[in-house]
Amino acid sequence: MFLDTVLTRNPGLVEAAAALHHEGAIPPDTYVMDLDAIEANAALLAAEADRLGVSLWFVVKQLGRNPELIRAIARHIPRYAAIDPPEARTLHASGARAGNLGHLVQIPRRALPEMLAWRPETVTVYDLDNARAVSDAARRLGFVQDVLIRLEGAEGSVYPGQEGGVPLAGLDAFADAAERLPGIRIAGVTAFPCVLCDPATGAPYATPNFALALKARETLAGRGHTDLGLSAPSATSMASLPLLAGLGATHGEPGHALTGTTPLHALDPAQPETPAYVYVTEVAHTLDDGRPAVFGGGFYARSHIRSALLPRTGARLNVLDAPAENIDYYRLLDAPAPGQEVRIGDTALLAFRTQIFVTRSTVAVVSGISSGAPRLNGLYDAQGRSLS
Repeated sequence: MFLDTVLTRNPGLVEAAAALHHEGAIPPDTYVMDLDAIEANAALLAAEADRLGVSLWFVVKQLGRNPELIRAIARHIPRYAAIDPPEARTLHASGARAGNLGHLVQIPRRALPEMLAWRPETVTVYDLDNARAVSDAARRLGFVQDVLIRLEGAEGSVYPGQEGGVPLAGLDAFADAAERLPGIRIAGVTAFPCVLCDPATGAPYATPNFALALKARETLAGRGHTDLGLSAPSATSMASLPLLAGLGATHGEPGHALTGTTPLHALDPAQPETPAYVYVTEVAHTLDDGRPAVFGGGFYARSHIRSALLPRTGARLNVLDAPAENIDYYRLLDAPAPGQEVRIGDTALLAFRTQIFVTRSTVAVVSGISSGAPRLNGLYDAQGRSLS
């Protein structure tokens, strides 16, 4: 999906990744992350958001919750939106500040005292029971916690496994009860996804969920609530920040923009963010019909992979489709053209959309690519734990 973009915009990353694998410094099934590019992207996004008057909470699930990358991003975007409690703990331990907790996964009731003690800017609640739990925990800690109300998504817009939220029609009833809870203050609304990229052009557009969130904020303002935020996550990037600002969002949540891997970046290599990772694997064996099998572990069902580069020969081989319900022990490539020899152990480089935290991959953090002196900083697992 992104291989041509990476080769065009960040060839040094491709060269460094191939060299690290050839030298045996990284194993197959490794994402190689360009630390310099990720930090530069964070600085770019922070400056543009500041110019437009939009606040940012960064997201790292797609980066493998990596502490080195978290620290680099937080130098420019200090606050984060944590997808779930394990991610929140890694972000907190890495020194970043809590912006929004409970973003996609509600905070378990027993974890609330620990996480509210970090004094997050906001906590997202999906229903009244969770609002009560946050209120009770905040009261015991001696303060009032700001909360964002998650809106139930528009029909057909919700990804399986992400159901939940307050229906717009039930917002007044929810607010009636929440306003009586002494440990919380209604501070705004959120929904997911609020922005997506057009499959044909890559251009960002507002989904019906954005309109729902705007209506919800109007409803709450009509009840007398002030200083209401509106976080509009998904596909936050240099290209979509003007859209967020123009429609009245107060917060964006950059994730894939930090690595230059939104769908728009696959179609337009001229986007400002630099592509910042490649996936490295190697040929494991060859089928009798000539198709090479590469080691898996990091393939993601929504990755839209197209081809793999074999640096030793320069061959580009198509990556064959594989059903998402199967474990990716291997991934098959097209058989090479006659005369294009493929050997066991050959490096294979790919670049595709990923969510590293749901893989079993290794993450290699590399610095110095931008100055032509790449250095392997360390190896980590997909949850950000050091393997060094």
